[in-house]
Amino acid sequence: MWAASLGLVAFLALAGFALDGAFQRTAQSGLRERLHSYALAYANSDFARDGSVIPPWDPPDARFRRPGSGLYAQIVLKDGRWESESAQGPELPPAPMLPPGKQVFEGPLPFRQINGAPGLAYRFGYGLTLSDDEGGGREIPYTVYILEDSTALARQVAAFRAALWWYLGGAGLVLLLLQTFVLRWSLRPLGDVIEELERVQRGEAAGMSQAHPRELEPLTESINAFIRSERENLERQRNTLADLAHSLKTPLAVLRARLDSDASEAELRQELDTQLRRMNDLVSYQLARAARSGHVLFSAPVEIEPQAEQIVVGLEKVYARKGVLCEFDIAPEARFHGELGDLQELLGNLLENAFKWAKARVLLSVREIPGPAGQRPGLRIVVEDDGPGIEEARIPLILQRGVRGDERVQGHGIGLSIVQDIIKSYRGQLHVGRSEELGGARFEVELPGGL
Repeated sequence: MWAASLGLVAFLALAGFALDGAFQRTAQSGLRERLHSYALAYANSDFARDGSVIPPWDPPDARFRRPGSGLYAQIVLKDGRWESESAQGPELPPAPMLPPGKQVFEGPLPFRQINGAPGLAYRFGYGLTLSDDEGGGREIPYTVYILEDSTALARQVAAFRAALWWYLGGAGLVLLLLQTFVLRWSLRPLGDVIEELERVQRGEAAGMSQAHPRELEPLTESINAFIRSERENLERQRNTLADLAHSLKTPLAVLRARLDSDASEAELRQELDTQLRRMNDLVSYQLARAARSGHVLFSAPVEIEPQAEQIVVGLEKVYARKGVLCEFDIAPEARFHGELGDLQELLGNLLENAFKWAKARVLLSVREIPGPAGQRPGLRIVVEDDGPGIEEARIPLILQRGVRGDERVQGHGIGLSIVQDIIKSYRGQLHVGRSEELGGARFEVELPGGL
């Protein structure tokens, strides 16, 4: 704003000086034309036989008859001169003869006024000749000079300057105020952006609003995209750590159950080796899952029953006191086309959830579903239990990360969220309802077929 204001003031100053110079040149040009017209009036003067000048009976301006009026006329001859009545008293500057036809405009020239005070005057000179018919056709040269006191011109220039700088100053003040208003108004959106950024930094706002001019939309959209990306990365890191902790919970629970049992040292060693391998696989899987987006399209088909058997064996040890029986109804031809870790996480979380709530029975059913023509079939995985089931109104709630079906039951509330993430990556669907056969909860996973 300071730069724009200084630029405006400099422009107005230059404009003022330019207009002042133009007015002075115009005023001097008008003065020259006026003095020229007076000179032409006196150029028509007559001359007596003795060579004296007979001026016009009526001078072109009445001031020529008033001594010291500021307007003077001179006719310079070779052997003398004539001056108007107004020149009686003032001491005019020397007036040389000019060649015939030459015109000069000079000034300001110093002279002494009628009261003896110094003054300045502009002078127009015009060189002429007069034919003397009685003298044998000879030509008599003479020069007409018209002088005018510069006071009138200076007064005009002073009046013009006063009006000029007054109007320019007023216009400049108005323009400065208008410019300040326009700049503040036009830059106000940037101030709003800064205020919103400060609110985001203080945690008072989740992101930039959309109420910004279109010129700033790319900036605010980029800021929002950056904020979303950072929050998604942070959320992804938190989820990965939570998923890893949740995945390791079951092997650790199996180890704790075996330690509390009366198993032999050889059995403990074997169980420890098994669960350590599983935990190592889980850590590797979760790290790889965090690093990739989506799943591998072309994966070798994975048999489902061996993986389910391994998971159920561990869960039966954890929930040995409940005596839950898990039954399999797995089609022999059913295969999972994806990552082995994804299948283990999917089955592990669904079966663990069923064991946690079941009274005595859990049923795992796996069937193929027809895929697109000429492509591999899809897969339907159903896990049912004979527990209390889930109220229909609470189904959307328990599928959220960190929400448990019953706060009195130990858990982290992220198992079903992991299941949803995996199903989403395979473009599948999860249906939650009540089991008609067992009476408890029923979780149905449908994974579409394809390439």
